[in-house]
Amino acid sequence: MNASIRPDGKDDRLPSPARRRFLIGAVGTGFVMAFADASQILPGTPEQAIAEKVYDPALWFRIDSNGVVTVNVIRAEMGQHVGTALARIVADELEANWADVRIEHVDTDPKWGLMVTGGSWSVWQSFPLLSQAGAAGRIALVEEGAKLLGVAPDACVARDSVVRAGARSISYADIVKRGNLSRSYSAEALKAMPVKPVSERRLIGVDTQAIDIPGKTDGTAVYGIDAHVDGMVYARPKIPPTRNGSKVVSVDDSAAKTVKGYLSCATLDDPSGTVPGWVMVFADSTHAAIKAADRVKVTWQNDDTAGVSERNLLDHAAKLIGDASAGATVVNDAGVDEAFAKAASTLQQDYTTASVLHFQLEPVNATALQKNGIWEIHTGNQWQSLILPTLAKALGVGEDKVVMRTYLLGGGFGRRLNGDYAVPAALASKALGKPVKMICTRADDVRFDSFRSPSLQRLRMGFDAAGKVVAMQHDACAGWPTQVMVPSFMPKGKNDRPYDPFAIAGADHWYNVGAHRVRAISNDLANRAFRPGWLRSVGPGWTNWALECFIDEAAHKQGVDPLTFRLNLLDASGGNAGSAPNAVGGAKRQAAVLRRVAEMAGWGNALPQDTGLGIATSFGQERDMPTWVTCVARVRANRTTGVVKVEKLFLVADAGTIVHPDGALAQMEGAALWGLSMALHEGTQFEDGQVRDTNLNTYTPLRIGDVPDLQIEFVASTEAAVGLGEPATTVVAPAVGNAIFAATGVRLRHIPMRPQALLDALKKPAGPS
Repeated sequence: MNASIRPDGKDDRLPSPARRRFLIGAVGTGFVMAFADASQILPGTPEQAIAEKVYDPALWFRIDSNGVVTVNVIRAEMGQHVGTALARIVADELEANWADVRIEHVDTDPKWGLMVTGGSWSVWQSFPLLSQAGAAGRIALVEEGAKLLGVAPDACVARDSVVRAGARSISYADIVKRGNLSRSYSAEALKAMPVKPVSERRLIGVDTQAIDIPGKTDGTAVYGIDAHVDGMVYARPKIPPTRNGSKVVSVDDSAAKTVKGYLSCATLDDPSGTVPGWVMVFADSTHAAIKAADRVKVTWQNDDTAGVSERNLLDHAAKLIGDASAGATVVNDAGVDEAFAKAASTLQQDYTTASVLHFQLEPVNATALQKNGIWEIHTGNQWQSLILPTLAKALGVGEDKVVMRTYLLGGGFGRRLNGDYAVPAALASKALGKPVKMICTRADDVRFDSFRSPSLQRLRMGFDAAGKVVAMQHDACAGWPTQVMVPSFMPKGKNDRPYDPFAIAGADHWYNVGAHRVRAISNDLANRAFRPGWLRSVGPGWTNWALECFIDEAAHKQGVDPLTFRLNLLDASGGNAGSAPNAVGGAKRQAAVLRRVAEMAGWGNALPQDTGLGIATSFGQERDMPTWVTCVARVRANRTTGVVKVEKLFLVADAGTIVHPDGALAQMEGAALWGLSMALHEGTQFEDGQVRDTNLNTYTPLRIGDVPDLQIEFVASTEAAVGLGEPATTVVAPAVGNAIFAATGVRLRHIPMRPQALLDALKKPAGPS
């Protein structure tokens, strides 16, 4: 969809870093850290560049004449306190007083580069750059403070927004007002900027209040649904029967005309193909728009996807997996087939997952208007760089004529990575010639959701005569969000075929299993029938369900304790040894969190009847930024009702440097409960081209009464900071499934694991796991 964005996350529309120079200087009465095109500035003339404004201001942060430090945040805030974490990195290196720090979530602009919030990338990607920027600012402030104090820079120390030299001191505010802060650095010089040693960190890893909490608790925080512009009209869509294959035949709004406040309706013409078959209903209030839309009658012509069901999708997946030539090989060691052929025994199992909805608290919405030749889109969004080209295409304008105004998100979970909901609001505004605020009802939101595709996975393992694992194959088939929405992000597999990395991550594990093959297969029927989406924990949320249940089954097949079996495979040999900067220690660190969680949970101790412990481990979102995480679930199964009570979850994570401890804990808690929700409660069915459940009366996420005790621990580490938004989600479902087996002897291979599934399994004759 946007070829300017590359799989490595770089944005080809921006100048190369080698063509930039980084500036520190005063603008008016304030200090900025900025960048300029190298062709427009000589190394020794930052003052001229700042005076002539040949730079993009405030790339990272600014300090005003009162000493207030404002950090620009390009990441979306959806409850994870990302602004606090990123500001903490800057403020620590800058030696700023935390009470003086503010955050500003910025609107779209090419100068920000790739604007995306997902995949646990935010801290991981931003930590080095923000550290260097803060260090550069601190050094400049110390140098200028020393001049103003009449001492040498090495006689000065910066603390709490003050430069001190013995008994004398000067505040950052005064330095900004009185000093000559102009500096110029090449990209290479900034990269080499000496950041503080870990021992001197004063904010990173220390509990301080999240900056965004007051606004969220006193009602002053502004979300997309709160957006307001003068003269706006309210709108609600009529969602067609299929996502991609519906056309409007006729519209009858005669009954809607009896609704007070109803204005009109319009069939949207969408050159981008994002919302085919949409009709928008306009009114003078949201309430009137909802009532009127219920009375507008639309006749559609639909394609064959109107008859597609979940069973069709899984049957098609089975057919694709059965074709050995299908898909992309992501891992393909030499000798896989030979190893299986020579194996003394093998194990093979299939695992499935249901369609899963996002059901974020705030239904999708957007407000759109054209002002002074620029289209403004007011909404909360996780991936602005992805939807901007689509908006431009839909509106028939250049990308420079569209700007997205940033708002807080009332929940994202991956739904707002796909900003498709901004398109109908923009088209409606264009059609009406007025500002339009579109708010979807809960049911509209669900029917338009980019939900997680149902999946089928087949895993196979070969053993030699001594029980050693000699081969493994993991085939995974589902709808591919990246293929549908941003194919330029798709790398090529070992067989030179592109694949969706976010629909297979997790299968490329750190276990030593001999000859290993991983095959990723796109379910083309799913891609046509709906728009598959990214959901919190992305691929590992379902690939790890199959992997860790299968590892458990393999352990029992060999008569080995599941913990011991895993530890034996995590030998950190070969490609599993790890590497700098993100995966130092490799599988040894994954083994360490396994040992620690087993110790916490009392692994191996006797338990009451029908109570069991299950274990699972993973490495977070992606192999090149592993967050080592593991979970032990303690469950009690009721053989009469089939109800599984999760009594406690024990979790240990090694995420390297923990930037914001309270935020990290909240992320782990939320992710674990999200994983538990999908393990036992959450899931729908795709029926006749649509999802079956459209509200919370039948779609039943985890309720507060089902929340277990949580015991969470982080490994103390100074290694690279990696992600915490996703990892805990990936290990809960398999830990619970493995615990159910330990408690009952029954193996469930589909999530969600509902009571009836356990009752049905208990009625079957006992057999091997």
